[in-house]
Amino acid sequence: MPELTLSNLLEFTRDGEWGESAPCAGYVRMQVVRGTDFERVRFGDLSTLPIRYIRKDIAERKALKAGDLLIETAGGTKDQPTGRTVLISEAIIEAATDPLIPASFARFLRTKSDAVDSAYLFWKLQAEYKSGAIFPYHIQHTGVARFQYTQFAASHILDLPGDMDYQRDVASTLTALDDKIGLNRRMNETLEAISQAIFRDWFIDFGPVRRKMAGVTDPVAIMGGLTLGPNRAAELAALFPAALDDDDLPVGWSERPIGELVDIAGGSTPSTADESLWQPAEHRWATPKDLSSMSDLALFETGRRISAAGLAKITSGLLPVGTVLLSSRAPIGYLAIAQAPVAINQGFIALKPTKDFGSAYLYLWCKANMEAVLANANGSTFQEISKKNFRPITSAVPGECSLIRAFGEIAEPMFARIVSAAAENRTLAETRDYLLPRLMSGEVRVGDAALEIAA
Repeated sequence: MPELTLSNLLEFTRDGEWGESAPCAGYVRMQVVRGTDFERVRFGDLSTLPIRYIRKDIAERKALKAGDLLIETAGGTKDQPTGRTVLISEAIIEAATDPLIPASFARFLRTKSDAVDSAYLFWKLQAEYKSGAIFPYHIQHTGVARFQYTQFAASHILDLPGDMDYQRDVASTLTALDDKIGLNRRMNETLEAISQAIFRDWFIDFGPVRRKMAGVTDPVAIMGGLTLGPNRAAELAALFPAALDDDDLPVGWSERPIGELVDIAGGSTPSTADESLWQPAEHRWATPKDLSSMSDLALFETGRRISAAGLAKITSGLLPVGTVLLSSRAPIGYLAIAQAPVAINQGFIALKPTKDFGSAYLYLWCKANMEAVLANANGSTFQEISKKNFRPITSAVPGECSLIRAFGEIAEPMFARIVSAAAENRTLAETRDYLLPRLMSGEVRVGDAALEIAA
């Protein structure tokens, strides 16, 4: 393998821009990719990219093209060093609503096409980051952490295979795993969006009731066109009244506090000074940080575990599978459904499902009522929603639970598919991360990697 530095492989590189927040004469509207966006952009999600306005001549020089790489040069933390990368694919360029440009704390790299395959270089830089090989170039000052890009690019040796076809084969093998992860993520987003739409139609907007009031008689139309079959649609339509009462609620429905419907629990942190509360590390113990980087609603694992003695210090104990976890501070609003028994710290409100109010209903209830959750928060240092302020939040509920259970029969299978795809993504990511250094070093050949993936 030839020993090369990053500088040897690049045709062009520039720092990013931040530009202006409002339109200006001679400025171009662009979507800006920040380091914090890299993971989402990598899988085709551009929803978090801010819109900024960049001077036209700068925009022309720095607009991203398919095959460009971005490297984060500032903004990391002690636990997440700078130096992360993302490859801008053709699909990302096509998905963008505006031209793309890196933010000022990132830099874009345009490779020499005859020196290295850009996708292979992305995976090589991923391997260098995951192994910690580039961490010596991460400088943590008292303020913003920075990546010493110029020193890294000029001095850090990258061992690359000279065979470009081999580079492309390796990149294609690893990218295929990412593509499958991205496909699963998009499917999960679609399933969650469908379930949210049904929840809002039934329990927020009272769509079936209003359609009955408007004279609609076809059961499928009453149910908003849900493809459930005419018999099931008729059964569901019959569960909705045909009028609203004086409070603009479906007749027979009432506003009920969430605290009357399900058990609401909180958590705590065992003393970190007492090692016996943490070792042996037996039981999952969640903090909001465990939810901050999740791409879907399924919480499988936690960053820390506690001992049986530590668990005994938490009054809510070990919460069951299916418990909905809502981060209650710093920030409020992360949501997940526990896929294993879990204890929680004081940064959560936990909603335990029942036979009537299942995990899907409670998760979607939290989503639909987030404005009320935030409105009931308070605090001087940071906003927090307490259990005392959370329990009284009300929503419209039918007089009896057959409609709630019917919703669960529709939504729970969709959530089960989301969880299944999320579990598959964990396996795909573990496989990818296992193969990455071995493919880069030549320890595993592409053909053998394909067999491992199939297995």
